[in-house]
Amino acid sequence: MKKSKFKSPEYHPVHIPATKSLEASVGNTPLVKLRHITSELSKNVEIYAKTEWTNPGGSIKDRAALFIIRDAEKSGKLTSNQTLLDSTSGNMGIAYATFAAARGYNVTLCLPDNVSPERKKTLQALGANLIFTDSMEGSDGAIIKARELLSENPEKYYYADQYNNPSSWHGHYHTTGPEIINQTQNQITHFLCGLGTSGTMMGAGSYLKEHNNNIKIIALQPAGPFHGIEGLKHMDSSIKPGFYDKNLPDIHMPIQTEDALDMTRRLAKEEGLLVGISSGAAAFAAIELGKTLSSGVIVTIFCDNGYKYLSDRFWTDNTNKT
Repeated sequence: MKKSKFKSPEYHPVHIPATKSLEASVGNTPLVKLRHITSELSKNVEIYAKTEWTNPGGSIKDRAALFIIRDAEKSGKLTSNQTLLDSTSGNMGIAYATFAAARGYNVTLCLPDNVSPERKKTLQALGANLIFTDSMEGSDGAIIKARELLSENPEKYYYADQYNNPSSWHGHYHTTGPEIINQTQNQITHFLCGLGTSGTMMGAGSYLKEHNNNIKIIALQPAGPFHGIEGLKHMDSSIKPGFYDKNLPDIHMPIQTEDALDMTRRLAKEEGLLVGISSGAAAFAAIELGKTLSSGVIVTIFCDNGYKYLSDRFWTDNTNKT
């Protein structure tokens, strides 16, 4: 037999231990340095992003959902004969449905009817019961509907109430915050995060401030009530989460939808990171912040990947000006 002229290189596999449960794979997400879109910044300014789509449910919401479910089980508020109920724009619902399926619970979710087809199909595949609300009412309409269902049948449901449940931000205080400190080796100078439920900001931000009060906390949100940045809330025109503290951030940054969409496209084409629109908003804000600094280590959150949004026209329509 004729030998190949190509010699196979030595291969040394990396040992990755098996996890005992799906939940054990939540957290410890990679922290990735952005290298190309930061070319105009000072060489002493670095921007890193937590790639939260590597969680088993595909987003940062896995952290909050897991803490909410575990704490509800421990307190006896969630029992095997109850249905987990909450409102969602997609990612939290996917996280609930993922862990509920693994633990044997039924899930009912209220969500705006304009969520992407990919998210609807994902939730249906995971066995969630979906109740759609008017998209013009946004996430607030879904919240109101969930509360109506609870009032009609309180014995049937455990209302997880992600916007007011302290377990939501506890999940980030105990995981996201410590991970950022460890991964940056205490070098972080700025933490930038979008506001939706505000759980990530309140949890991770509080931990970082307690660890080092010199770390600057920057909150970003849509510039106005009518926007296209999926997953973020314009706080002044929305039902505010019960644990939201507007005084925790040192800086508040408004983001235009078109800037978020443009940066989302750039991240895919220039960094190889196919992310969701809220991640584009975070990257844009981090770049704008970086322009004001001569040195610093900025950490932001990329909440999910872009696969759930591929049916949206903005990927190819550069004229989208929502």
